[in-house]
Amino acid sequence: MKTALVLEGGAMRGMYTAGVLDVFLEEGRTFDGVIGVSAGALFGVNFLSKQKGRVIRYNKKYNKDSNYMGIKPLLRTGNIVDTDYAYVKVPRELDPFDDEAYQRSKVPFYAVITNMKTGKPEYKLIDSVFDRMETLRASGSMPFVSKPVKLDGNLYLDGAITDSIPYEYMLQKGYDHVVVVLTKAAGYVKKAMPPFLTKLYYKKKYPEFERTVRERHIMYNGQMERLKELEKQGKATIIQPSEEISISRIEKDPKKLQALYDLGIKDAIAYCRK
Repeated sequence: MKTALVLEGGAMRGMYTAGVLDVFLEEGRTFDGVIGVSAGALFGVNFLSKQKGRVIRYNKKYNKDSNYMGIKPLLRTGNIVDTDYAYVKVPRELDPFDDEAYQRSKVPFYAVITNMKTGKPEYKLIDSVFDRMETLRASGSMPFVSKPVKLDGNLYLDGAITDSIPYEYMLQKGYDHVVVVLTKAAGYVKKAMPPFLTKLYYKKKYPEFERTVRERHIMYNGQMERLKELEKQGKATIIQPSEEISISRIEKDPKKLQALYDLGIKDAIAYCRK
């Protein structure tokens, strides 16, 4: 049976995913394929490079730097996360990502991105993190606070806008079972975004993208319902926060980041001990 690992996004809620994946590394858990969206992609690659602890380490260290993330880089560059700092300096110099180990894993890893012209998701194989860093950046570039990322002549933003929990893609590729790591506790229901905001930012230039942003809650809540059915059928396993921890999408407090990471560890240990 081929099993795929599916990683939801959620910005700094991804610290939960980081905790889960570090337990999987400790336990020697492996998967036949992995797909991540937004923070799930950005943090998930460390699972294949086997760099336990890297995600929580660099986020606790650099998130509090006002030049790394927040209003300062947003006003200076149009991106709430300084792209050179986050996607070049940290992974290549300050806390190096092991791209050679990642490639040696031979496990296919896919990242989801959203095409701003079509308003549709696209799924890209990340065969090398350094070679595909712009694709990963596109997957994690949140609307409203990020500039679109240009790839092959097209503009892209956050893959979570169009496929927040990309388990269907992996099932369609022939995987028999999906282990889905969510970043929101049970019972979460996504609410509609104020339409004036989406229209103000995107309606004129990117009407299809604007529609998908505006209707994202419908897509997300539908995905959750289908996922629950798959779990009942034995085709999906869901791992999600066992309690609610309040955390900002651009959380800087190391204690809050650690608390969510620790919850991921606790829940993953409980899953592995079943």
